[in-house]
Amino acid sequence: MEKTSTGAFPSTMNSSEKQETVCIFGTGDFGRSLALRMLQCDYSIVFGSRNPQKSSLLPNGAAVLSYLEAAQKSDIIILAVHREHYDFLKELTEVLKGKILVDISNNLKIDQYLESNAEYLAQLLPGAHVVKAFNTISAWALQSGALDANRQGFVCGNDSKAKQRVMDVVRTLGLTPLDQGSLLAAKEIENYPLQLFPMWKLPFYLSAILCVFFFCYCVIRDVLYPYANGNQDSTFRLAISIPNRIFPIAALTLLALVYLPGVIAAILQLYRGTK
Repeated sequence: MEKTSTGAFPSTMNSSEKQETVCIFGTGDFGRSLALRMLQCDYSIVFGSRNPQKSSLLPNGAAVLSYLEAAQKSDIIILAVHREHYDFLKELTEVLKGKILVDISNNLKIDQYLESNAEYLAQLLPGAHVVKAFNTISAWALQSGALDANRQGFVCGNDSKAKQRVMDVVRTLGLTPLDQGSLLAAKEIENYPLQLFPMWKLPFYLSAILCVFFFCYCVIRDVLYPYANGNQDSTFRLAISIPNRIFPIAALTLLALVYLPGVIAAILQLYRGTK
């Protein structure tokens, strides 16, 4: 079967010897990007597919076999399919016993199911060591060598040895593995990609406080004081003049607060002679 390359990029890790074989179930965009990255890091890749003869646009050097044949080739199997397609795994229960099954799936909305996809997978295949990983890494990060995207990979699992092996793979790919504990953390990890600005409350409250503070200051200075001092009516400033003043001031103050920790760190480094 003829396969065409989806692209190439420089590897961030130089391996002196060939890495182990990794199996990937699923030939979608993320599965292909992950395989390409692993091939660049000297891993041997074998895809498991429902229709091996029809799979195309796969990275050069990757083999494509049936699910059963591919599962027999590796102890680490990365599951790059959606939860609703997990049923085919029941037929592979025996061959998956004792193997490391890496779940990289996400959901369409937060808390879509009662249990996480990884926990559901562990219930479906009690003989496999299920590890949650790679779901917060984008295909772009894998294709670009993680130079322009998030490098942190959250990992969790009940088996410490299986989790450590997956973390070694994540590290070899040039990413930073973060151990989140057991599979109980999988639900929170699966919600991460669906959260927009999860730490928005503090910046929002700080912005509101600054705007209220500067608004009150400008009202006292430009409206109340002229009225009390010279009986001058300046209430027209409340509509345009004062808002046009307080919003840029609040924005510049927030920008200064963003750079303040870096400036403080630089001063400390200069003082300690470590910069």
